[in-house]
Amino acid sequence: MRGANQSSVSEFLLLGLSRQPQQQQALFALFLSMYLATVLGNLLILLAICVDPRLHIPMYFLLSHLSFVDICFSTTTVPKMLANHILGTQAISFSGCLTQMYFVFMFVDMDNFLLAVMAYDRFVAICHPLHYSTKMTHQLCALLVAGSWVIANLNVLLHTLLMARLSFCADNAIPHFFCDVTPLLKLSCSDTHLNEVMILTEGSLIMISPFICILASYVHITCAVLRVPSTKGRWKAFSTCGSHLAVVSLFYGTIIAVYFNPLSSHSSEKDTAATVMYTVVTPMLNPFIYSLRNRDLKRALGKVVGRKTFSVR
Repeated sequence: MRGANQSSVSEFLLLGLSRQPQQQQALFALFLSMYLATVLGNLLILLAICVDPRLHIPMYFLLSHLSFVDICFSTTTVPKMLANHILGTQAISFSGCLTQMYFVFMFVDMDNFLLAVMAYDRFVAICHPLHYSTKMTHQLCALLVAGSWVIANLNVLLHTLLMARLSFCADNAIPHFFCDVTPLLKLSCSDTHLNEVMILTEGSLIMISPFICILASYVHITCAVLRVPSTKGRWKAFSTCGSHLAVVSLFYGTIIAVYFNPLSSHSSEKDTAATVMYTVVTPMLNPFIYSLRNRDLKRALGKVVGRKTFSVR
């Protein structure tokens, strides 16, 4: 009963977001549009940073990694849901389900770490501008990103192995559009206490530590901005920080609501709505929030698309 090989369930059924045919058609069109917007927006950011030598600095190096992670993040869940709709199937194999879960949460962790590193980058740039080039070196950025990948993989590997040890004996219907931890734990006929404890302890540490770093960075940034004599300068800085904090609040708020509460308090409807926000909506919004107010990036995007839409006066 403890091993995945002893499980009588060889596949799961992803029930999706709705069982009504008309709603399914509308959701298919909506998710397809959002996925294309996510890939196009983040791909443009990647191309712009690659082709413009002026953007080869730490801030844009980190932004390029965030864009890459967001593309992979959405690609892990949305195409499978769209393919199931087109093929008229809901099935996903046991190993495929665990694989999908692994990559989903690896990219969640990477988003988590990258948001923290980007917040630290802005903290150094605003609070210690004279020492920015010596503190935020390319070597440090590469080390932080590489370390984030290593920690993310090790963390997700732990939770995937804990999930693989469980048995699934009867019901195999997942009321979700991808293999998420919470509905899988509810379907298990094994003791899931260890899984829940590890999510609430080790998982919480992985998620909350970068969040605390982000808050600390923005507290220092706010204090520094308040000392700026120009009202226009303060407003511009606060406006930019507000956009960043909106993404951070959306990302962390939904994750905490879904994964860091007792299993008995969850409902499939609320969990699904929350996961849509951080798996689909946030990766789509990131290119706009991090780019539309950035003069250098607008200029680089103008070169990429060959239009005057992104030109700066």
